[in-house]
Amino acid sequence: MKIRRLLCILVIALLSSLCAAQDLTIAAAADLQFAMQDLAARFHQQTGTNVQVTYGSSGNFYQQLSNGAPFDMFFSANLDYAKKLEAAGLTVPGSYYQYAQGKIALWAPNGSKVDLGAGMGALLEPAVQKIAIANPQHAPYGQAAVSALKKEGLYDQVQSKLVLGENISQTTSFVVSGSADIGVIALSLALSPNMKDKGRFLEVPPGDYPPIEQACVIMRRAGNKQALAEQFLAMMKSAETAATLRSYGFEVPSPTREP
Repeated sequence: MKIRRLLCILVIALLSSLCAAQDLTIAAAADLQFAMQDLAARFHQQTGTNVQVTYGSSGNFYQQLSNGAPFDMFFSANLDYAKKLEAAGLTVPGSYYQYAQGKIALWAPNGSKVDLGAGMGALLEPAVQKIAIANPQHAPYGQAAVSALKKEGLYDQVQSKLVLGENISQTTSFVVSGSADIGVIALSLALSPNMKDKGRFLEVPPGDYPPIEQACVIMRRAGNKQALAEQFLAMMKSAETAATLRSYGFEVPSPTREP
């Protein structure tokens, strides 16, 4: 009986391992948090494959992937990181795809007296003591925020008030929690269901910062899951996915094609 029970346990463990091996693992920029939830659910419905997504800053993911982090795909908020991985031979040839362009927005919580109608000038109001942005050293959205502040001639005046988030998701949480009075966040997060009733936002003029061009790649280490990753990539190029991304404020290249 003990041997039979042990065999059953081993079989269950093996089956669980095989099922887990078919999960598609994705490292994704934090601005995709809500859009990717929709896309992962759609892919599961179409293929039965579970998609496990880890969100963070693109720069940090680039370093991790360069050192062998176990992800099958990488969705970067800066196409340069994806291109560097491609140049290093760490990606599947031909898998590079520029899927969207992100945007930034000023966001203030409900109850705030900050006048977003003043645009970036709202950051100079006396009520604004802390301004949340993503860390520009490794987060593309932080780099965009700094560029916009400099374009508006505000950076030197507000630099001492900046609170840096590890990624754009943490940056957003700083403002939602009250740790910052206002934030420069991803438009995609401002438009998300979790955020729409918590505050107000104003899109920052796109001309104030370089385009946040975003790209994805399939990692070579995907191995026997490369076919699944290619299916997900094909879905990314569909008109249905383009509509999803646009609903979160992304600009999407065209034409698109059905997978």
